[in-house]
Amino acid sequence: MKLPRTTLILILLALGLGGFVYFSEIRGTTVREESNEQKQQIFSFREDDVQSLTVKTKKLTLNLERSPESSNPKWVIKSPISGPANDAIVSYLMDLLVKGKSDRTLSTPLKELGQFALDEPPATINITLKNRQSHQLILGKSNFNGRFLYAQADPTPKPDGNINVLLVSTDFANAVNRELSEWKQPVDNSQKLPPLTIPKPTPTNSK
Repeated sequence: MKLPRTTLILILLALGLGGFVYFSEIRGTTVREESNEQKQQIFSFREDDVQSLTVKTKKLTLNLERSPESSNPKWVIKSPISGPANDAIVSYLMDLLVKGKSDRTLSTPLKELGQFALDEPPATINITLKNRQSHQLILGKSNFNGRFLYAQADPTPKPDGNINVLLVSTDFANAVNRELSEWKQPVDNSQKLPPLTIPKPTPTNSK
């Protein structure tokens, strides 16, 4: 039986709409879930495993060590000055290093690292653990839409000669691009002032 032209058009529209819903909603959700599953932890160490950090940027090379005492502050600056570190600032960076994930991994030839600013990186973080193992995170420039930074974690060439380039959070740039004054423990200006002494009136001789 031959279907009327109008009915045939409606059937085709319904099929097209069903395909659109599948690819935009069901298939799209699957792709997003697969993308999330592909996110990899950058490092596997814990915060308590870290003994020292060296943060190198274009302006500053900063050496931090865990304080030998358990009291505040937990971190001290060893160079370019010596003194207690701002625990909140160091903890922010440590949280990124411990919990940070790579959104994507790109297999890249060594000769092409320059396009990610990884040949002369804006920032490098060297991590030394209590067991003397070391790790390194190299931060490059941001990607085309500014949502991520190109980076390398413990860069080692693969058998094919390529090297993995990661996409990591731009929070890393915010964490390391600081003035030396920000890394120092804030000065406590809430110290109590000495009690105010009211001078006694000078007695006068009465006639």
